[in-house]
Amino acid sequence: MDSPVVNQLFKQLFRHHPSCHSRRNLATLATALHDVRRLQQHRQYQQHQHRYISNSRGPRGANKVKTNESDWQQRTLLFQQDMKEEYHKYPMVTADELRNMKERPRKVKMFLRDFVEDSLYNPNYGYFSKQVVIFTPGEPFDFTRLKDELEFQSLLSQRYVQFEDELDEIAYSDTRQLWYTPTELFRPYYGEAIARYLVANYKLTTYPYHDLTLYEMGAGRGTLMLNILDYIRDVEPEVYNRTRYNIIEISTQLATLQNSQLLRDAASRGHADKVEIVNKSIFDWDQPVPSPCFFLAFEVFDNFAHDVVRYDMQTEQPLQGIVLINETGDFFEFYTPDLDPVLARYFRVREAATGGRYKVPYPTSRVGRWWATNKPFAGNLSQPEYIPTRLMNFFDVLAKYFPAHRLLTSDFHSLPDAVPGLNAPIVQTRFQRRPVPVTTPLVHQGYFDIMFPTDFRVSELMYQVITGKLTKVLSHEEYMQRWADIELTETRSGENPLLSWYRNASVLYTV
Repeated sequence: MDSPVVNQLFKQLFRHHPSCHSRRNLATLATALHDVRRLQQHRQYQQHQHRYISNSRGPRGANKVKTNESDWQQRTLLFQQDMKEEYHKYPMVTADELRNMKERPRKVKMFLRDFVEDSLYNPNYGYFSKQVVIFTPGEPFDFTRLKDELEFQSLLSQRYVQFEDELDEIAYSDTRQLWYTPTELFRPYYGEAIARYLVANYKLTTYPYHDLTLYEMGAGRGTLMLNILDYIRDVEPEVYNRTRYNIIEISTQLATLQNSQLLRDAASRGHADKVEIVNKSIFDWDQPVPSPCFFLAFEVFDNFAHDVVRYDMQTEQPLQGIVLINETGDFFEFYTPDLDPVLARYFRVREAATGGRYKVPYPTSRVGRWWATNKPFAGNLSQPEYIPTRLMNFFDVLAKYFPAHRLLTSDFHSLPDAVPGLNAPIVQTRFQRRPVPVTTPLVHQGYFDIMFPTDFRVSELMYQVITGKLTKVLSHEEYMQRWADIELTETRSGENPLLSWYRNASVLYTV
């Protein structure tokens, strides 16, 4: 990591956020990034140094670790301070309990899923609540006039810089979190591909007995909604007359943007009476929707909160991760064999859905485990595995409140430069228009995107078990070849960015 950039980042965050009235309030960020530098310098050595210890009774034998203790503390070279007393003293909290807090919590502990959810979605300091700006390239790209993908990338880069220059003229920011989506890059062709799928399947199933009812979660700027409604109005007017579009948006900031700009744009295009925006989390949904509907979730799963587990290398017993935040805002990891009901249920559902066939972050053979635990500097615990418990909760909501739904979702099945571990996230922020990646999800809440890949094989099977529905998974390219007008996104060289970009994404839909 570039140390001068990191040092500037510390100063900038402190200077532009007066609510952080003490330098201790920035200690979490400083500590996390400092730890990253140390990790990069000693990564190979530190991989062998993991130890966990009982916070109450001792081990049964000199070479055998007791696995039925109530609490375990993860030991690494980074955190040498003994925090057992604080662990027993600090209260256990959830993201829901932190929702109304104005300041980042101190002297508490929580599961990693609550830490991630609080970091991303807290209404007062969460990443999506305060930091995010969604890029829009202005006029749609005319791909048929572009020479090749290289020219597309060059033009995109120019528009990206121009877009941020205009934002800086209004209000300069070193820490602006700016990102884009395929909906924006390939407007309107991406949205039209979704619309073709929706109309075709609506006509094959519930038309004309039911309306075409759509729910979209995480709609961003609302571009997908506008492109879908434009297409249905222009191509399928009889279906358009029966179309209703509902947006479920957890971010008050984005919901406000949608209620002003988005509804204004919708009205200008004649869609005003088609759209309703609901500002709430999908996990707070409590209204049954018994009629048939389509549920859209594009690039949503990647920001669902995850739990973290490590496995005892001798017994394969899972231990659940707990994040402790001390009085100065520093983070400490603890691991306990006492799984909470949500994680325990996930393991049961996964086992039933997959028949026990899924990846684990340790050698599955007896010989492999023996070598992993007996080689020099070997640790007691495996590498971390990140568990999508919130995704399971989402499937529960669909099954309970949207029993007649058909799901259409797209997300990343792999991500480069992730933190260590199985199903591990990318964790990064942005400073002076440059990405700043880190190697731990335990970072200053609200300033970092924490984005997880989706294991579509396991997720598809769990969705089928929970909802009782059948599904199909396609690659992004396969889906677009079926439903997009790919001639309109092909450059003169024959290259097609709509097909070649997002090769690490998959599409899952209910059949």
